Formats: sequence, structure tokens, C-alpha cells
Amino acid sequence: MSFFGSRSSKTFKPKKNIPEGSHQYELLKHAEATLGSGNLRMAVMLPEGEDLNEWVVVNTVDFFNQINLLYGTITDFCTEESCPVMSAGPKYEYHWADGTNIKKPIKCSAPKYIDYLMTWVQDQLDDETLFPSKIGVPFPKNFMSVAKTILKRLFRVYAHIYHQHFDPVIQLQEEAHLNTSFKHFIFFVQEFNLIDRRELAPLQELIEKLTSKDR
Repeated sequence: MSFFGSRSSKTFKPKKNIPEGSHQYELLKHAEATLGSGNLRMAVMLPEGEDLNEWVVVNTVDFFNQINLLYGTITDFCTEESCPVMSAGPKYEYHWADGTNIKKPIKCSAPKYIDYLMTWVQDQLDDETLFPSKIGVPFPKNFMSVAKTILKRLFRVYAHIYHQHFDPVIQLQEEAHLNTSFKHFIFFVQEFNLIDRRELAPLQELIEKLTSKDR
């Protein structure tokens, strides 16, 4: 479901693949076909008869891959010097904690924060007890809360790119890709109410602008 075609394949972390032949792979193909229609509101809707958890997995993996690619294009601009804190504009600063290795939130640079964040997301996606890829393996009771935390944290990477690195995005002619990817992400989290509105505040104006045309 990549919006990036054969462009720069430099990703920040390795791409997460959904196993071919699995039901989730079929869902991914369905999502790609719907996305091709250009109607993002329709593309995010749960396909008839499908399981919401499976749909959330497929889309979460896809957003991880998209953000991975987007951030990979601007890593040269996001450095310890340029971004000593992880922020989304002057009003929003993020401190990292994962509840396991780092229990107490730490203040760190944006590249460090995003490295922690993407590594943590990757670990969750690779955990078969959390994100089962085999048919018939039940999802854990805490699946949706973990998925919501992943999406909430992935949003912060979009927010950082928009607030701190939009100029290089324009220079690299990635603006349309970034906007389409973010719009798709927002429509998805809105459709299933996956991120608290307060968490979206750093990009609220942009969200209203991108989504107002499709109401």
C-alpha cells in the first residue's frame, strides 16, 4: 500500500512484511485495491465480514512501513544538533518510556526518540502473541490497547516531520506523499476512534484542512 512506488528505498528500520498466502496478506491486497480508487474514506472502512483486529494489524503494519520510509528520507536533517529534543512545534515535547526497558520518561533528542519508538513498534509487530499472523490464533485481550499506543506514537513521527522538517520534505518533493500518507492515517484512526483527540492537537489545523474536503 506504499505511496512511494520505486522512489528512494532507504528506510529507517527494515520493512515489516506480511506473510504471503496468509489471510492478512489477502486483506492487504484488498486494501491496496481500494486505496487505488483514490477514496481514502472508503479505503479505511472495515471490509464486510472481516475481523476488526485483523484489519487494524494490516493497516498498522502498513503505516509503520510508510513512516519508516518517510522518516528514512529526512534522517540527514534530523540530527542530535538540529533536534536536541523530540518536539512537534514549540508547545509539544515528547519524552520516551516504554514501560519495560525505560520505565521513567527520559528527555532525549528526536533521532534517539524515533529510534526508540520505531524499534519498540517493530518489537510489538514481531511478537506473535500480540500480533498473531496465523489464522485461528486468537488476539490477546490487550491487543487493541497496544495497537492504539503504537498508532499514538507513530503519529508523533508525522507531527515531528511536519513541524520540524517540512522544508526538506518540500525540497525532496515528498510533500504529496507525506500528505497522502498522513491523510490516510488520520482517516483510519478517526474511522475506528483509535487516537484520543488531545493527542492529535499538534496537527489539528492540518487535520481539519486535509479532512474537510472529504466530509
